[in-house]
Amino acid sequence: MFEKFAAYITSQAPITSDALDMMRSLAVMKKLRRRQLLLNEGEVCLYKTFIAKGLLKTYRLRDDGMETILRFAPENSWTTDHDSFMRQIPSQHYIEALESTEVICWTADSLTKIRQAIPAFKAYSDAIITDSLNASYERIYMNLSYTSEEKYEHFVTAFPEVFRRVPLHMVASYLGVSRETLSRIRRK
Repeated sequence: MFEKFAAYITSQAPITSDALDMMRSLAVMKKLRRRQLLLNEGEVCLYKTFIAKGLLKTYRLRDDGMETILRFAPENSWTTDHDSFMRQIPSQHYIEALESTEVICWTADSLTKIRQAIPAFKAYSDAIITDSLNASYERIYMNLSYTSEEKYEHFVTAFPEVFRRVPLHMVASYLGVSRETLSRIRRK
């Protein structure tokens, strides 16, 4: 499992084998079954997580019990509940495996040690944080400005692999449209 992370991270940043050994020594590796929760609402998020294999979704439950999907995280991406992870407060989110998934996790203390010891990882990590913030702004803009059709087209174009792997009701939840609206869009 760690080999997948090593291949990914060395393609993104100049990470040495000694640095990889350190990262491996501080990592927690987990295998999740389909529908298994990595994080439950009310728990403190202990890890920043790299997805080596599989697919996760981050969501919240509305008062009526309906899911609002905030994010999908496929292979070679990262996920966490940033607020809970950084401030060590109870999460308002769930993170769930949508298929058999293998993840590599680091605690906040471990990541601090890694960032201090490995400048190339710190630079990579800073870039990922910036990209994540920019993606959040773009998603907010899209939700406020795009039509339902434009949201759907953007999702299919931007995330074709995720689109092929998740049921349409989850796409509808992510886009903030009803299943009926999504079905109407798809028929056009």
